[in-house]
Amino acid sequence: MKVIYESISVDELKELAANCYGDMVKAVADIDRRVIAIDAELHADLEHKLLNEGSSQESLWGYNIYPEADGEDYIEFDSLINIRPRQGNRSRDVEDQNIRKAIISLTDERIRR
Repeated sequence: MKVIYESISVDELKELAANCYGDMVKAVADIDRRVIAIDAELHADLEHKLLNEGSSQESLWGYNIYPEADGEDYIEFDSLINIRPRQGNRSRDVEDQNIRKAIISLTDERIRR
């Protein structure tokens, strides 16, 4: 597991993908603290790491990054940790378009393409 506070290259992300899922890296974004945890088997593990580092549950969103893909295929908003009825998110998908935009923006800041 790795927490990205500054940035990493897409080539580093590709190496992490090759070591686990092949073409994908699991990620959890803290949209308030502006950090991303990556490189674990489960989103829940990344979520736990960020919670232990002071993140708030309401700010954490799970997703997958496909470093070889472009456009909309680069990020997949799918994670069990996203099921949060109390926050109005009733599916594994990130339903709020503003949260999606925040995740995309943060990912673009932290992953140099």
